[in-house]
Amino acid sequence: MNNRILLLEDEQNVGSTLQERLQHAGFSVTWAQSLKESHLALQQENFHLALLDINVPDGSGFELGAVIRKKHPATALVFLTAAGTPEDRIQGLELGAEDYIVKPFHFKELQLRIQNALKRAVYIADSTTAEQVTLGKAKVSFDQYELTLEGESPIHLSHKECALLKLLYQKRGLVVSRDEILNLIWSEDEYPTPRTVDNFILRLRKWIEPNSDSPTVIRSVRGVGYLLEKD
Repeated sequence: MNNRILLLEDEQNVGSTLQERLQHAGFSVTWAQSLKESHLALQQENFHLALLDINVPDGSGFELGAVIRKKHPATALVFLTAAGTPEDRIQGLELGAEDYIVKPFHFKELQLRIQNALKRAVYIADSTTAEQVTLGKAKVSFDQYELTLEGESPIHLSHKECALLKLLYQKRGLVVSRDEILNLIWSEDEYPTPRTVDNFILRLRKWIEPNSDSPTVIRSVRGVGYLLEKD
């Protein structure tokens, strides 16, 4: 079955071109030109990925992204924008976005980033790991792509964050190298480096570790990678 993509794009030329080229690449694409059309599409079927323009006439792609994260957490989010401001990027990340692509872009790059996002979604969905586990001071719900701290609202995890936690959990007690993490969670076209992994680990530690300045749950193994303690 083809991976199903919801495309929110109000510009006629851009939308029709993207739909045609994505379908030619083997994806099943539902093109919506407004938030209203997008909500109707979501009522009719589930999507593997949502490709959302941020600025549309009846609102913002961020609004739709928030709804998708709440009601369809397994759907990967990729935002499109004509202005890549830091504020927009932060807002997208807070919604658990997989990627953030600034117009104009090369179609091949977009296609690869979509394929990478779907690869991570398949890894998370196909794993036999328990749907919810306790890591440090947090409860992680892999099926809901969220992390919960006692007394606080759930924190949305991106597919990258969720896949990284799941990999460490599956190999708890063992050292996972940065190269192994990069090969599974990222790909070459995303231009990752070992520092990319380190930055993600720092972000996860802020939620998981009782004391993120002295980590005891996700330990660093100097020159190699990371180890998630069994207990």
